[in-house]
Amino acid sequence: MTLTRLQQSQASLNYTYFTEILPHVFLFQMMKFAWDNYKRYAWGENELRPLSRNGNDGRTFGGLRGASIVDSLDTLYIMGLGEEYQEAKEWVENNLNLNVGGEASLFEVNIRYVGGLLSAYYLTGEEVFKRKVVELGRNLLPAFNTPTGIPHGVVILAGMGWARARTHGGRSSVLAEFGTLHLEFVHLSELTNDSIYTEKVMNIRKHLNQLDKPRGLYPNALNPVSGNWEQHYVSIGALGDSFYEYLIKSYLMSDRTDEVAKRMYYAALEAIENNLVQRSPGGLIYVAEWRGGILDHRMGHLACFSGGMIGIGAEHGSPETRQHQLDLAANITHTCHESYRRTPTKLGPEVFRFDDGAEATAPRVNERHYILRPEVVESYMYMWRLTHDPKYREWGWEALEALERHCRLATGYSGIIDVYGHIIQHDNLQQSFFLAETLKYLYLLFSDDDLLPLKDWVFNTEAHPLPVIPRNCSQERGHRPNWTH
Repeated sequence: MTLTRLQQSQASLNYTYFTEILPHVFLFQMMKFAWDNYKRYAWGENELRPLSRNGNDGRTFGGLRGASIVDSLDTLYIMGLGEEYQEAKEWVENNLNLNVGGEASLFEVNIRYVGGLLSAYYLTGEEVFKRKVVELGRNLLPAFNTPTGIPHGVVILAGMGWARARTHGGRSSVLAEFGTLHLEFVHLSELTNDSIYTEKVMNIRKHLNQLDKPRGLYPNALNPVSGNWEQHYVSIGALGDSFYEYLIKSYLMSDRTDEVAKRMYYAALEAIENNLVQRSPGGLIYVAEWRGGILDHRMGHLACFSGGMIGIGAEHGSPETRQHQLDLAANITHTCHESYRRTPTKLGPEVFRFDDGAEATAPRVNERHYILRPEVVESYMYMWRLTHDPKYREWGWEALEALERHCRLATGYSGIIDVYGHIIQHDNLQQSFFLAETLKYLYLLFSDDDLLPLKDWVFNTEAHPLPVIPRNCSQERGHRPNWTH
């Protein structure tokens, strides 16, 4: 080997070490640290409170326990934490009781428990996960017992056939909640050979297609009894976000045969561009919120998933819009990175604004918290996979360092109350989505593209990977829905 080739080989090894191996080591250690402390102080509870060294159950899951365990199954498996994965599997088999009588969020149970169990089954083939997810799926069906078929937001899981709306005085169902069921329910039909799950979510889509949409936009609240919009507040952040995500991902998961989802997604994206996408005085591209025709120039951390969403959708639209959409995805992701870069902690606020002189900053004290959210690093991962621009890995490393510096405690990880504060105060909660999403997306950002390749897998909104359904597979099982109407 010549000296030049030796130098090139050494440079390649150094590049691989610093861009893949070293981040993987850090993320492996971070996941194990988060898991070990959850196990030590909150085993079987939903989430860890690291400051008080105990568990948090909350009311979101209606008496279901172990949210952090179910949410972590696929991350543990993907990262090669074999012993920890076995602990999680054994807990699911022996302790996950699905017949509980509390009021559970249909949305949260679906994305975390149904999504987590489906993903664990598809990755490992372990039958226990299939048994549990099929039982849980049946328990969710009473939520759809409404005059319109638009599900209520809250359901009792103990098979009592009871459900109710969750927000807005007990009237409305939320777009991001009833619109974030499609991926998981289609897979429930695949596993059970029972079309009822697919029929439920296809009915939601059918109803939405019959409604008038102000300027082509989808308001965030719908009355499940009357079937009408409750108000004209539109956001791709909280209350709206994952509805749009599931449109393009439904198309991709169908092996690009779900033409209705495709049409709905690109029509919604066009309306968002025409009405919500703005450029700040400083040149930053952001997606505002819309309140009955009046723009609110703010963007939530939750909306930062949209860079990745628009990126993965870019190649499947019309050829003349592909580069434009990829540029839009990159610009939104850049803006979300700026919301991180402009804080002393290098972590982003819950909401950042573009009015009264603000530029991707949070002048309001009650919007300055960071709760270990994943959406920004999620877009970094997608944009890296799509472009291989090294800045996305550089930005991911910045986020990893900031998490270690400001969110790691002796007993786990915690969100922080003010990303602009020089004295860090913690919120005492290690969210289950930190293990399911934030650490997983960072790990994938620094992995080869053939680890869960995007052509074969889609991620639900809790980052649980679900396989693309080959177009011949469902036809053979005899219950493939008609995607063309």
